Amino acid sequence: MNEFYDVSQLGGIFLKGITPRNRDGNLYPRMAETPSGMLNAVGLQNKGIDYFIQNIYPRIKNYETPLIINVNGSTVEEYIEVTEKVNELDNIPAIELNISCPNVKEGGMAFGVSCPGAEAVTRAVRSAYNKTLIVKLSPNVTDVSEIAKAVEGQGADGVSLVNTFVGMAIDAETRKPLLSTVTGGLSGPAIKPIALRMVWQVAQAVKIPVIGMGGIMNAADAIEFLLAGASAVQVGTALFKDPFIPLNIVEGIDNYLLRHQMSSVSELIGGLQL
Repeated sequence: MNEFYDVSQLGGIFLKGITPRNRDGNLYPRMAETPSGMLNAVGLQNKGIDYFIQNIYPRIKNYETPLIINVNGSTVEEYIEVTEKVNELDNIPAIELNISCPNVKEGGMAFGVSCPGAEAVTRAVRSAYNKTLIVKLSPNVTDVSEIAKAVEGQGADGVSLVNTFVGMAIDAETRKPLLSTVTGGLSGPAIKPIALRMVWQVAQAVKIPVIGMGGIMNAADAIEFLLAGASAVQVGTALFKDPFIPLNIVEGIDNYLLRHQMSSVSELIGGLQL
């Protein structure tokens, strides 16, 4: 992103998911374009927290905007291992705890799909981390509000949602799936209405800040999430289309505030008129 513009213009940067050790990710193909979105099954490819600290952190630590690490693990112990190392990095003010990963000790179930699982990993990481803790929630649950309240009760400072929805795509001619893993995570504009609904529900259920995401492509999309109760928004899939979209969103929100004679974006948060 920094090859296109100074990323310090952004309100913050959520970094790629990091695990305790190197992960090669899933076999190719692991990305597929779908109508109004995309599927991915990258599989958390990264070189591990130690590589990040030694090779990536020195290059980015002086950006003049908050850097937030997305922390991943297969067990509670792995989450704590990464968190304790991140805790020592002065220029990382927060982590985003991804609780949608397989919990190996429970036979592959993701921590984030049950209240006890979400509570256990949040409680453990909270005890090991003394900065801002944001928990990223999975939408693949019966009631996302209950999961949000569960992590709030264990010390989360905020929640971000939604992560991707489980989906799949098939090549009708070859009769084969488009992803090596058959299923993957659906993101992009196709999920926006559902993501918006979930953000609205969670914002009413918890007292901590909510960060909204899911198909945000422009300022109007971002403003909808703010009106639904999000205190901030994230942009991900849209960057594949145009890396300048985040800056366009910032400019668009400024113009909206001027048109509606508002002095601060905080006036938009939770401003949905029912």
